Amino acid sequence: MTETDRFMRGALWASAVFNLFGALLFAFPSSLGQMAGLPTPAPRIYPMLLAVFVLLFGGAYAWLARQPSIDRTVVAMSAIGKAGVFTVILAFWLLGDIPVRAVLAGVGDLVFAAVFTGWLARTRGAAKS
Repeated sequence: MTETDRFMRGALWASAVFNLFGALLFAFPSSLGQMAGLPTPAPRIYPMLLAVFVLLFGGAYAWLARQPSIDRTVVAMSAIGKAGVFTVILAFWLLGDIPVRAVLAGVGDLVFAAVFTGWLARTRGAAKS
């Protein structure tokens, strides 16, 4: 296993943990979610559904970290998803709908998007051989 793959597997595990904490924030927006500035009130089904999806993606990152070969397509979709989440958070902050601490909580998604994109760029040639 290359150093690049070891780093990527560590990033995938870290992202899985990040998503676990994110799922908890979404599942409990009136308590834990206030640390990230999540808006309340919301009908309970919406934050719970969101928590399930965030947890599902976290599970996918953990699963991918354990695979013998890291699937580039899954990493690309992960990078797009993480960048998209940060973009939505940033847009709603710019619109004044959420506080800046929500953007700060979402910076992790931006960092993981950059790490995933960087890995894809660094390993591009290896995938073709």
